[in-house]
Amino acid sequence: MEQYGKILLIAMPFFLLLIVIEKAYGYFKGIDHAPMMDSISSISSGMTNAVKDALGLSIAIISYEWMESHWAIWHIQNSLMTYAIAFIVIDFYGYWSHRWAHQINLFWNKHAIHHSSEEFNLACALRQPISSFINLFTFLLLPAAILGVPSTVIAITLPIHLFLQFWYHTRYIGKLGFLEKIIVTPSHHRVHHAINPEYMDKNHGQIFIVWDKLFGTFQEEKEDVPAVFGITRPAHTWNPIKINFQHLWLLLKDAYRAENWKDKLTIWFKPTGWRPEGFDEKYPVEKINDVYHFKKYDKPYSKILLYWALIQLFSTLGLISYLFGNIAVIGLPHIFVYGLFVFITIYSYTELMDTQKFSLLWETIRFSLAIAILFYYGDWFGLNRFYSFASMILVSYFCLSLLMSFYFVTIEFNALKTQKIR
Repeated sequence: MEQYGKILLIAMPFFLLLIVIEKAYGYFKGIDHAPMMDSISSISSGMTNAVKDALGLSIAIISYEWMESHWAIWHIQNSLMTYAIAFIVIDFYGYWSHRWAHQINLFWNKHAIHHSSEEFNLACALRQPISSFINLFTFLLLPAAILGVPSTVIAITLPIHLFLQFWYHTRYIGKLGFLEKIIVTPSHHRVHHAINPEYMDKNHGQIFIVWDKLFGTFQEEKEDVPAVFGITRPAHTWNPIKINFQHLWLLLKDAYRAENWKDKLTIWFKPTGWRPEGFDEKYPVEKINDVYHFKKYDKPYSKILLYWALIQLFSTLGLISYLFGNIAVIGLPHIFVYGLFVFITIYSYTELMDTQKFSLLWETIRFSLAIAILFYYGDWFGLNRFYSFASMILVSYFCLSLLMSFYFVTIEFNALKTQKIR
């Protein structure tokens, strides 16, 4: 936990800087592919995933360390070759787990969040799942285990492999010549994120595109078919926690409503989007049929709400940075209390971004939890050791946050509703 938290502390500013650079480039070019609310939602999603991973809130059915200790033919020392083997095997593992996430109903739930943005930009790369509590695919790392690649090498290589998938989530980089034949490029990944019929479920590779070419899932980006982004069952929310469980909720409802046990049991492992016969008519779910003519999600909002969402975003980033830098000091079980507070925070302000009146209830819960934490611990998880006025500043912030939510829900949202009626 502690080591991963420190890695995230280094990575987060780098990712944010690149997101700002992309936004500025689009602004000056007059082609902005990164709307602010969408980007705030994406970064917020990244924060939930980072907290989940840093707290270790997922388990593997078969751990890599167990496979390596029981099945290794020999044990090799750490070297450049060891890391190269680990990287290739992890990419093979990534291709198949990614492909199955697109092809199997149950596994799509953990991946839908990544495709939920109706834009394609660096921020949307941060839309990563919190709903993947169990890793079923560790067995795909078996080749590395048999070769005796140490678990420490896998642990170091996995986050590097993940971070290297960030750069190609952009519309501003065209085709890259001979590199298109070897690695995943922005062009390849635009195809992957597209909902055009020609592009659906293609280019599952994460670093090397050769897997798609080898296993028949490669599709080149066509000049006459501009990519349209999103998911065919649109999320219609900026709340990343809701998006993480939308597909699972639909599966649960369909399994419950299914009349025969075969459908109840097999719906989970059917192709993505499969529903029992007649359910599309009996229990309709909005679906995009014409990808070139649909309205993107964009709730009306004021500049004040946008600025407040940005303040909440950066305030939460500050709180998360303190958590990541002090995981060992805060210790168990207190880091899970901290994590719960972060999840409630993100749920609260993204509900506010959706102009939902229940956001005030969530903000009240958040405020109550924050005051309870300060009262119980005497300060914010030891923050007063570094800043003597930290508790006073935080209490002022939490009070202001509650007041702002009250203002938006009782005044601004009512005004928006009145304008709609007129």
